[in-house]
Amino acid sequence: MPRSDRLFEIIQILRSARAPMTADVLAQRLEVSKRTIYRDIATLQARQTPIDGEAGIGYMMRAGYDLPPLNFDAEEIEALRVGLAMLTRTGDSGLQAAALRIHRKVDALHGPADWLQVSPWGAAPDDPGKGCVSVASLRDAIRRAVKLRLTYRDEAGTDTKRVVRPLALVYHLECVLLAGWCELRGGFRHFRADRIYACTVLPASFAEQGETLRALWREQNRWDLPAASLTDV
Repeated sequence: MPRSDRLFEIIQILRSARAPMTADVLAQRLEVSKRTIYRDIATLQARQTPIDGEAGIGYMMRAGYDLPPLNFDAEEIEALRVGLAMLTRTGDSGLQAAALRIHRKVDALHGPADWLQVSPWGAAPDDPGKGCVSVASLRDAIRRAVKLRLTYRDEAGTDTKRVVRPLALVYHLECVLLAGWCELRGGFRHFRADRIYACTVLPASFAEQGETLRALWREQNRWDLPAASLTDV
């Protein structure tokens, strides 16, 4: 968890606590060390966050403290809520976890809106425990512009080994597609994330060619096509 998110979580925990909370309890809740909690509390206190207490006794938030409102109007907040909820349909567990954290922040500032509901039906969740690649690992490889060695299983059940330069993710209702330059085929190809059964990050970087390849891919592929028409592996 990024430090900014952890600081926010500490504020939220202390705001809702009815008794002083020790560094031990906070550390267990946030899965960090006590020393990290001490540093975070000191940082919040230095930023004028009204936290009372000390090490060995516990911490409490002074009554009446509230977070500043987000600078969004009602329509923007509702759009944000629906968009975050729709991430449950992508199958990307990393984005789903991030969406939940943001949702909590919005609820903390504006209260819940249970009347806005989104159907959870969509792509199957990525589950490395069941042999599927983590979509978060694909996003990380795209950000860092590093090559991937994939084991890909096509619709007929045939496995192939590919070295791919990952360029983009396309989120469809029924699946997530990885777009990349396939060195085996010598061209752009699209891979369903739920059919990638092994993925190894290679030390080779393609950072200097990344933006050029991505621009060429955008020119050659329409984003509004159904997923079935793009899985030309």
